[in-house]
Amino acid sequence: MERVTKRTQPRADAVRNRAAIVRAARELITTHGPEAGMDEIAAAAGVAVGTLYRHFPTKNDLVDAIVTELGATVAETLDAAVGRVGDGRSAALDEIAGLLHRVVVDMGQERLLREAVAGLAGESLREIQERATHSLETLVAAAHRDRTLRPDVTVDDVALLLTTSPGAGTPKPARVRWVELAVRALALPDGGQKA
Repeated sequence: MERVTKRTQPRADAVRNRAAIVRAARELITTHGPEAGMDEIAAAAGVAVGTLYRHFPTKNDLVDAIVTELGATVAETLDAAVGRVGDGRSAALDEIAGLLHRVVVDMGQERLLREAVAGLAGESLREIQERATHSLETLVAAAHRDRTLRPDVTVDDVALLLTTSPGAGTPKPARVRWVELAVRALALPDGGQKA
């Protein structure tokens, strides 16, 4: 009698193909905007068009995967920052500044991607957004307790800075300067110390 088993994990080549497709789509949409075609994405990923469509039946499905991946990266960064602040390895304002730097400077070229797919991501991003918001709330509260963040600065203010930062066309030195100015605007002068 032949034994039939259910596969619970995708095959290794399917995992590699999916990752290659997402990576290629991310690069092409970042470079060329949302008009990057599925045929182009498949070619850049080194897979057949049919393989792409088996993983992602629509372009919105593919965009959802990209946005979810980006959101997860930011959420993981925030979770790690909260951990460093919680165990005393880092100051909350330094972690907020680091987050701004990562999003604005390091991921700045992906701003075009964020703009191209704004509002297209599905429900899978909601949990990641909630997790990121909770971590950001924790960092802002810690910076207020440390008296390093201006008392009128809210989580929404920091989120606004993250989402309205300079775009892909802005040179890297200007993005670095933007972060420096933003952090100065957020910080309590002299770290809250009375003269």
